[in-house]
Amino acid sequence: MVLERICAKEREANMEKYTCSPEASDDYDSEDTDAVPFSPNCHESLKNMDDAKVEDPSCDPERPVKVSFEEITSAAYKIRSGVMNTPCMRSHLSSLTGMDIYLKKDFLQNTGSFKERGARYAMVMLTQEQKRKGVVAASLGNHAQAVAYHGFLLGIPVTVVMPIIAPIMKVQKCREYNANVIMEGKNMSEAKKLAISLSTKNGWTYINGYDHPQIIAGQGTVGLEILEQVEDVDAVVVPTGGGGLLAGVAVAVKTLNPGIKIIGVESERCASYANAIQNGKPIPTAIEGTLADGLAVPMIGYNAWETSKNLVDKMVTVKEEWIAVAILRLIENEKCVVEGAGACGLAAILAGQLDEFKGKRVVLLLTGGNMDTTILGRCLERGLAADGRLVKCKVTVSDRPGGISELCKLIGSIGVSIKDVIHERAWVASDVFSVEVKVVCETRDYTHSIELRDLLLSRYKKVRFDNIPFQGNITSTTGEEQDEDES
Repeated sequence: MVLERICAKEREANMEKYTCSPEASDDYDSEDTDAVPFSPNCHESLKNMDDAKVEDPSCDPERPVKVSFEEITSAAYKIRSGVMNTPCMRSHLSSLTGMDIYLKKDFLQNTGSFKERGARYAMVMLTQEQKRKGVVAASLGNHAQAVAYHGFLLGIPVTVVMPIIAPIMKVQKCREYNANVIMEGKNMSEAKKLAISLSTKNGWTYINGYDHPQIIAGQGTVGLEILEQVEDVDAVVVPTGGGGLLAGVAVAVKTLNPGIKIIGVESERCASYANAIQNGKPIPTAIEGTLADGLAVPMIGYNAWETSKNLVDKMVTVKEEWIAVAILRLIENEKCVVEGAGACGLAAILAGQLDEFKGKRVVLLLTGGNMDTTILGRCLERGLAADGRLVKCKVTVSDRPGGISELCKLIGSIGVSIKDVIHERAWVASDVFSVEVKVVCETRDYTHSIELRDLLLSRYKKVRFDNIPFQGNITSTTGEEQDEDES
C-alpha cells in the first residue's frame, strides 16, 4: 500500500505534464520534450504523417532480431519479483480428449493475461532517462493493461493508444492504473501509427506488444516455467497472434528439450502466421471478426518470425465454433473463464486437429481471461449451439386451439427445456389452417437433441432443424439445411 501511494503521487505529478487542454497546447514549447501536452485537438497533424515517419524502430524488416535463450533467462530473473509464477495443473479434460493435458493458467496474472511478462521486462530494461520521459503503447486491451499496471508499479509515465473498438472494461482498467488513455483510430493499425508518431514527437519509448525483442524474451519465460512444473512434456500448444509468445516459448522450450513439439494455433479468421509459412515471410493478412480477438493481428512481427520460423513444428487454424465450444468446456469442466484467444489450444484438440498426440502429455497455454460479460454470454450460447445442446427447429402444426400447446407439452415430455417460441401464420405456404412454430430448445447433449428430432418427426409432417450436426460430428454452429420432411 505504501508503494502504491508513492507511485500514485508520482504518477499524479507526471500526468500534469502528459495531459493537456486546448488552452495548454497554445503555450506548448516545441523544444521542451519533457512537457508533452496531448488532447483530441492536438493530433490533427499526426493524421497526415506518411508511413515512413511512423515505422517501429524496434522492428526492422531488413535487420530482424533473433531473440536468444540467454535473453529469456535474463528476463526470468529480472521480472521474478513483479510477475506471478502461475500454476500448471493437470486438466479434468484429459479423460474427455484422450490426452494427458496440463493447463498453464497465465490468465491468473494481475491484469488477466500473459502480457505482463514482456511488459515488465521491457520496462525494467529502460534507462533512467527513458523511464523519466515515459512510454507509449498501442493495444486493444491486454498489452495496454500490462504496460499501464507495471508503469504504475515502477513509477513510469504511461500513455496507451486504444482504437475506438476497444472493450470498455479494458479501457477503464488502464485508467485505474493512472495511464493516459487516448481513444483514437478505427483499428489497431491506425492506433499503432498514432502511438509511434507520439513516441517520435515526444521522446517517449514505444513498446510494441508482440514484436519488441524484450517483449518476446519476457513472454518466453512462461516456457521456462512449464518445463519446471511438468515432467516429460510431449508438446506445448501456443495461441498465436503477432507471434511474440510463440517465438519466446519456442526458444525456451526447444533449447532445453529439442524433442518437445511446439504447436501454434490461430483462428481461421486471422491466420497471419499460417500465411507467413506459405509465403516464407510475414505478409499482410485480411482480418475478419473473431472470438479470438486477442489474436487478430494482420501481420506477424519480423522479429517474432525470425526467432520462431525454424522452431515451430506445426501451425493449426481453428474454426470459430470450436473456439466457442472450448470456452464452454473450460467453464464447465475447469471453472476457468478464458477469452477466445486463450481457448484456441483446446479448440484445436476438440476439433481433432491434434489427434497425433493421443495418449501423450500436452501443455496448453491459457493466455488470457479478459472478456466482457456481454461477449461471454454470446460465446456460451454459440458454444451450446455448436455442441448440439442449443437447438432451433421449425414445426408446422394445426392452428386450432391447443395446437401450439400440444407441441410444447410433447417437447417437455422428454425433459427438453424451451427457451423461446415464435409462431408465424402469414408466410405458411401449406394451408390457412396451419401455423409454423419456431422453437429454441436446450437439451442435455447431442444424443438428447437427436431424441427430440426423432420424436417431432414421428408426430408432425413438416419439421426442420437448423443446427443439429450430422452423424454425431459437431462441425458447424449453423449446420446444413435439411428438407422440411426430413430434419
